[in-house]
Amino acid sequence: MSEGQAVSGIELRHGDLAVRVSPQGAAVTAATFRGMPFLVAAGGPDGAMANFAMVPFGNRVEDNAMSFAGRNYAFQPNTSDPLYRHGDGWLSLWQLEDSSPEHAEFSFSRAADRVSPYAYLTRQEIRLAGNALVLTLSVENRGEAALPFGLGQHPFFARTPKTRLTIAADRYWNERPDHLPDMPGPVPDYFDFGSEKLLPDRWMNNAFEGWNGQAAIAWPELGIQAALEADGALDRFMLYMPVDRSDFFCLEPMSHLPNGHHLPDLGGLTPLAPGETLAGGVTILMSGLPVQSEGR
Repeated sequence: MSEGQAVSGIELRHGDLAVRVSPQGAAVTAATFRGMPFLVAAGGPDGAMANFAMVPFGNRVEDNAMSFAGRNYAFQPNTSDPLYRHGDGWLSLWQLEDSSPEHAEFSFSRAADRVSPYAYLTRQEIRLAGNALVLTLSVENRGEAALPFGLGQHPFFARTPKTRLTIAADRYWNERPDHLPDMPGPVPDYFDFGSEKLLPDRWMNNAFEGWNGQAAIAWPELGIQAALEADGALDRFMLYMPVDRSDFFCLEPMSHLPNGHHLPDLGGLTPLAPGETLAGGVTILMSGLPVQSEGR
């Protein structure tokens, strides 16, 4: 595939792992292991994305405004949400820079404008390595001044009645009515996945800190399981579980808290001078499980 060539979408395959990707948002649009879906198309502007990159930061910015290094900056809403959300990458067409049957590398660049003051170059590689899906994301500040940057992945994992999650955290942020984090505190029992448990049947849209970058998901009915590992800057996560959909949940590795621009220490956002880069990766290693019958 020639450098910069745009395509409508490609399929990556290695053994039992099959992943479809699109230059729209550098997104995964489907992912299966042994024919079973572990990522499902449920997000993005048209609901066709199973994972997208959040760049130059994730989630929302309170009042669509921020102050940094003595200057004030403004954002404009980029979706129907009143607050600028999830950055620009997921809403944009990326260039396919390189590809093979087992990997695709995309890039996207933008200049500052009225929607966002951020100018940057970002790259996302989607690669199959054995039974693992590896997502590697980076962003370089291409602006004229330092700004606080962040990264994240937004996967939509399949959810079944018996889906079980294991992920440990030290701190939890409750949620304000405008979907921004409110106050930190200890993780409540019903959101404590330090040991494997079923997903709760309740609304969840919360940030967690004090994470070692590891998680496990089991789908007993499908006979598959995933071991997730985040590295680089991605040391926090969000859990999103809507109440109007029971077919997916989101476990979002991030480098920062939502609304970090308005939190102490920038909520983990990293100030990048012009030319500096931030990077982080997520590996989702798939393996088999004994299939459980519906009666068990």
